[in-house]
Amino acid sequence: MRINYDLHDLHAFVAVAERASFRQAAADLFLSQSALSRRIEKLEEGLGVKLFERTTRRVQLTNVGQTFLVNVRTALDGLEDAVLGVADLAAHRTGTVTLACVPSAVWHFLPEVLKQFSARFPRIRVRVHDESAQDVLNLVLAGEADFGINFTGAEDPEIVFEPIYVERYVLAMRRDHPLARRKTLSWKDTVGERYISVAKSSGNRSVIDAALAGVEKHPLIFCEVNHVSGVLALVEAGMGVAAVPGLSVLPGRPDGIVGVPLVNPSIQRTLGLISKRNHSMSPAARTLFEMLAAALPKKKRRPAAPA
Repeated sequence: MRINYDLHDLHAFVAVAERASFRQAAADLFLSQSALSRRIEKLEEGLGVKLFERTTRRVQLTNVGQTFLVNVRTALDGLEDAVLGVADLAAHRTGTVTLACVPSAVWHFLPEVLKQFSARFPRIRVRVHDESAQDVLNLVLAGEADFGINFTGAEDPEIVFEPIYVERYVLAMRRDHPLARRKTLSWKDTVGERYISVAKSSGNRSVIDAALAGVEKHPLIFCEVNHVSGVLALVEAGMGVAAVPGLSVLPGRPDGIVGVPLVNPSIQRTLGLISKRNHSMSPAARTLFEMLAAALPKKKRRPAAPA
């Protein structure tokens, strides 16, 4: 059956049914009685049924009209809920934003911005996936995250990469280590150290291995851990030293680990906001993205690799 009526016709039908009067319904809808009658006739013709029994004294729903009234009310309520839901999303009153990022970003970039975002939009839920660099990239590419903070993805044609922070690698060690007071360390200075590293599958390991490919003297790995947090736990226990991103050992750590910048070669990585090219974010996700983009460049003025 072809539908040749609109929402105005449905609202007119409900108004007549509820008031049992064309005159009262027409007044409430700011229509003439003839215009209201035409809408009901159009609806009845489109449905191929009679919805009202009309007499000179009253207007009464037919059996079919009573059933139709229940269905129309349900449909109109559902449509109103849908419209209000979209309005809430557009006004940042409800919804969920999913962000994927490497763990160091959770520690150093997100708390302040997320606090401001939650204060402005308390009913927006934020879901954070703190994962490896490859997992962060995969989540954004798959559309499972609205956007991400990562140091990989700039070469991917499906990704828009906006640099936010250049981070140098440092040698992490206990504060009581003999090398802890050095301002910089070359890789050959660390050859004799017991060296702890993230696994080959890690993005950090890829960055380091690529930079050291032509270096003759560099430390040999005696222990591998999947994540930087595990590496630092072993460093804290006095088991050795490790090359890690500078953000991992910023001053003020309660565990007494310090980081000394590594040189010859100096290794760095660029963190950026990543999003899927030609992908439209929800209004809430776009707002959080823009808040991070505005706040994070300020971090560039912090020391990239504190001694």
